[in-house]
Amino acid sequence: MSLLEIHDLHVTVEDKPILRGVDLVVDEGKVHALMGPNGSGKSTLASVLMGHPAFEITGGRIVFKGEDITEDSPEDRAAKGVFLAFQYPVEVPGVSVSNFLRTSINAVRGTDVPIREFMQQLREAMELLGMDPDFAKRSINEGFSGGEKKRNEILQLALLRPALAILDETDSGLDIDALRIVSEAVNKVKGPDMGILIITHYTRILNYITPDVVHILLGGRVVRTGGPELAHHLEEAGYEAIRAEYGIDTDEAVTEKAQG
Repeated sequence: MSLLEIHDLHVTVEDKPILRGVDLVVDEGKVHALMGPNGSGKSTLASVLMGHPAFEITGGRIVFKGEDITEDSPEDRAAKGVFLAFQYPVEVPGVSVSNFLRTSINAVRGTDVPIREFMQQLREAMELLGMDPDFAKRSINEGFSGGEKKRNEILQLALLRPALAILDETDSGLDIDALRIVSEAVNKVKGPDMGILIITHYTRILNYITPDVVHILLGGRVVRTGGPELAHHLEEAGYEAIRAEYGIDTDEAVTEKAQG
């Protein structure tokens, strides 16, 4: 069943076209990987899906659970079950992880979760992810390592249980050990009630989180979709070979062949 449908999406930033007709479907309960080189529009797509106001949608639609959310605010999208794990999580000094998480849950659910119920859910999520309970007392991302920042994002994911989780380059800045730990956390959290879109330009995270579907984004549009084997093909061939195959000279020059 389709959870997210993106139809002919066109997006500009300061009058510069970034996305040029993206078509993409994410299925409920499946892991999708969106791959592309730097500058191809992957993070732009993630921000647009979450409703970032800096990006202007000039054409197309975003449909989530059968409802057009193209014009929805980020708050409305979050309440409907869309979650974005940031590539570069920001520090919030003076706000503890636990306070932030409880505020987030209350905002998404539209009701105040009793403190005892919340603390039980937090403990269970941290145990699932193998996290030290003292982690929840720290200020958000202040003094965190790269791995800790990304694990904090997955902790949010575990507690909020969104219908759609967008992981924007979660592997960015992680060493091998941190990547394995974060990937294992994602594998523990995923399930049939959650569609996941992993955005990356490396295949290394896909060695730990096996995707059901792989999409390649080049020239501002999805040029190919396939199974896990597509990621292995990309690893061997490289993006330049895919560009040549589809007649894409650069990420700003899309020929009629790529458009078709």
